[in-house]
Amino acid sequence: MDHAATTRVDPAVVDAMLPYFTQHFGNASSLHSFGRDAYNAMETARSNVAKLIGAEKDEVIFTAGGTESDNMAVKGIAFRNRSKGKHIITSKIEHPAIMETCSYLETVGFRVTYLPVDSSGLTDLSELEKAVTKDTILITIQHANNEIGTIQNIEAIGKITEEKNVHFHTDAVQSVGKIPVDVKKTHVDLLSMASHKFHGPKGVGALYIRKGVVLDPLVHGGGQEKGLRSSTENIPGIVGMGKAAEIAGNQLVPDGQRVSAMRDKIICKVLEDIPLSYLNGHPTQRLPNNASFRFDSVEGESLVLSLDNKGIAASTGSACSSKKLKPSHVLLAIGLNEVQAHGSLRLTLGRNNTDEEVGYVIEVLPEVVSKMRAISPLWKNKIEVEKWRGKVSVQLEAR
Repeated sequence: MDHAATTRVDPAVVDAMLPYFTQHFGNASSLHSFGRDAYNAMETARSNVAKLIGAEKDEVIFTAGGTESDNMAVKGIAFRNRSKGKHIITSKIEHPAIMETCSYLETVGFRVTYLPVDSSGLTDLSELEKAVTKDTILITIQHANNEIGTIQNIEAIGKITEEKNVHFHTDAVQSVGKIPVDVKKTHVDLLSMASHKFHGPKGVGALYIRKGVVLDPLVHGGGQEKGLRSSTENIPGIVGMGKAAEIAGNQLVPDGQRVSAMRDKIICKVLEDIPLSYLNGHPTQRLPNNASFRFDSVEGESLVLSLDNKGIAASTGSACSSKKLKPSHVLLAIGLNEVQAHGSLRLTLGRNNTDEEVGYVIEVLPEVVSKMRAISPLWKNKIEVEKWRGKVSVQLEAR
């Protein structure tokens, strides 16, 4: 139940990768047959990734993962365009790969505006428009949030950036392979992806760069990947990502329908069966696999460990931040206080989850929460529970 952190590599992906470790192990830059085999496999994978997001093949650059793709996009645009302006706009709920990159850019002379979001995690488009100045060179807003699952209206954001003539990047690491993504319809200039989020291998990702958009490279060397990412290409990983993209594209609709049905079952049962439980994120405009909750008088990390003892892998938020003691910046940004933020649980489903596993989770979770509350000095009284029941019945009817 922690597929937002990573996913199991599909067996068909493993089968596609294996020959490129031992039989077709050439360097894609070499002129001989071993090199040509590697190059051709890489280009097939590039086509598969491009098809998944509605891009042209030569608009896809392979990287080592989502974090590198985010860094390449944001720093690449910033340094290339700093003579035009040094203002960047982002949101307060971005992934650390964006937040930390923007923080770094602030230390070298750039100015960053961090837009607030509403209680469901949506960016206010009017605030976005007002934030654009003549010095704005980039807007970077994620497609779907990794913690609360809220999906932004990036098509509307893309229209704004197009009208304002500002570059637009979106971190689509959580959305690609789970929901339809079309870079032409959304007007994005740059889009980040990570293979291991849609049943491909770790250590490989991609960045979509619209034709005509120019970046400064982060890595200098032999000039691979159009000079933007010099380094001998990770052919087994790239082949794996290409195969995973092909499978994700073919299974996008059936996977989405099945997983979202399981997600809705979890959400409804948790809100119905556990007093003073609340859903984080937008009630409907959310990823099909994400169910993020908060529970009064329960500490999130202890809850995750208790569930682990029951054989359930879950998270309190982003895996990239789970070892930090600070409360989630995402949960604080949607209006939770620190105590509420520490009482959150993220359950994220994947292709391999079953109805039986969902049944086990919704059977075990109320029992675990109840036991933790029994020893909590913060646990609310019966009056508060009854107030909650009145509110949650309205939420469930709305769903």
